[in-house]
Amino acid sequence: MNETASNANVTNQLAPVMLVTGSAKRIGAAIIHAAHNQGYRVIIHCNYSEHEANALADMLNRSRNNSAAVIIANLAIVNNDMDLRRFATQIFATFGQLDVLVHNASRFYPTPFGHINHAQWDELFLSNAKAPLLLSQALMPHLKAQHGCIISLLDIHADNKPFSSYTVYNMAKAAHRMMVQSLALEMAPYVRVNGVAPGVNILPEADSDQAIDPVQQQNIIDSIPMQRVGTPDDIAHSVLYLAQADYVTGEIISVDGGRSLTLAGGNR
Repeated sequence: MNETASNANVTNQLAPVMLVTGSAKRIGAAIIHAAHNQGYRVIIHCNYSEHEANALADMLNRSRNNSAAVIIANLAIVNNDMDLRRFATQIFATFGQLDVLVHNASRFYPTPFGHINHAQWDELFLSNAKAPLLLSQALMPHLKAQHGCIISLLDIHADNKPFSSYTVYNMAKAAHRMMVQSLALEMAPYVRVNGVAPGVNILPEADSDQAIDPVQQQNIIDSIPMQRVGTPDDIAHSVLYLAQADYVTGEIISVDGGRSLTLAGGNR
């Protein structure tokens, strides 16, 4: 190995490590790209999107060897203490450290009142509240060792502006928001905990159970002061800021084109 390659390898081994849950596609993948571009080693977590996750890791590793890895798991593992410990061990073993944990994985779909069931409650609270809390707890020793941080992807509707027909989702994201503020106290001064609250930074896929009809999409755009849907990169920039803002904890940044200034609730 020549001296240049050797120095590059040493630099890579010293680079901070970021885990982003649900990061094979969309906003999660944008965060992975942004972090990797800033020199982070990245752990791409997915459940069903294994092909996309591996393709993303392969591309990043071609540009910088041994800088990206994939971990596949259903976050329901948090319901079993032994499985969760194994998962935490696997994450740490990937690069031998963990500096930043980003809670991005989330389920989002309507639960009209009068038709809410246990399965919807369990699924939405698992991905949007329970898994972030228990995963943070399991990884706390590794984050503390690095004086690292946790960054949660929330929602502007989690703060007193509920989205109509999404009661369970609203409740779960509100719980996640309170987790950010609570853990900022619990984990200080060793680990910082912050959040990013998107507005409409990406629209759900048209063929998914999260789809929004075209009329509602236009109404949403009309309600945004910036008059456009945001981008995943807008969220990624804010996540990277918080990852490096050493004196910021317990804060939640809205990245919504100004929509929270005019939002009265009732529409997404």
